[in-house]
Amino acid sequence: MTDFLTVSDMTVAYGDNVVMKDVSFSVHEGDIFIIMGASGCGKSTLLSVLTGLKEPAKGTEVFNGTDFWPGTPENRKNAMRQAGILYQSGALWTSMTLAENIALPLEQYTNLTAAEIRDIVALKLDLVGLAGFQDFYPAEISGGMKKRAGLARALALDPKIVFFDEPSAGLDPVSSKNLDDLIVQIRDTLQTTIVMVTHELPSLLGIGTNSIYLDVDTKSAIAHGAPRDLLKNPPNEKVRRFLNRGA
Repeated sequence: MTDFLTVSDMTVAYGDNVVMKDVSFSVHEGDIFIIMGASGCGKSTLLSVLTGLKEPAKGTEVFNGTDFWPGTPENRKNAMRQAGILYQSGALWTSMTLAENIALPLEQYTNLTAAEIRDIVALKLDLVGLAGFQDFYPAEISGGMKKRAGLARALALDPKIVFFDEPSAGLDPVSSKNLDDLIVQIRDTLQTTIVMVTHELPSLLGIGTNSIYLDVDTKSAIAHGAPRDLLKNPPNEKVRRFLNRGA
């Protein structure tokens, strides 16, 4: 397997407060890679480092062959042009229609004509099951639809990798399952690599192909591998308890 993203000996801190230390892992092309762990372990903080929003205290990140950390701001900017991000809330502009939200990155980062942008917007909305909703505002659609619209915007520039921060947060089980199915569909049809922060067992066990478990006590990654494999053969008691919640 080809590695799309490689993290080596990474330490993340806020001043003197170390959140995680000496964390290493690789995300392969085509993975649905899960960052999991109990509350407070630093999952979302790690995502911020991977996407260039926070600098690590130590360690390296190689992003599709580019030195990301350490690396130049230009390196990180060029790398993130290959990425899409879906935030917990969807992070849609409430004063814009869905079409305007999705068009925004296309208007900012391409030289496409207005007609070409309209065609791409329609295509992305159709891809996430929102065909015909281009003139709706975020306040006029459900929480699950907002997540799908946010995903359509994340896919606007045809990214090679998409980062998800707790995509199922706030969704009912049916909407969450539908979103998981959509993530798999996007991975398979667009050949997109996925990195997802989640603690939701149905999601991480249902679609995860690779993972790390961040431990809040040791501030390190204490498990690596496919979540279903870790469920069958947990490497330690903490991972066993985490993956057997509700059993």
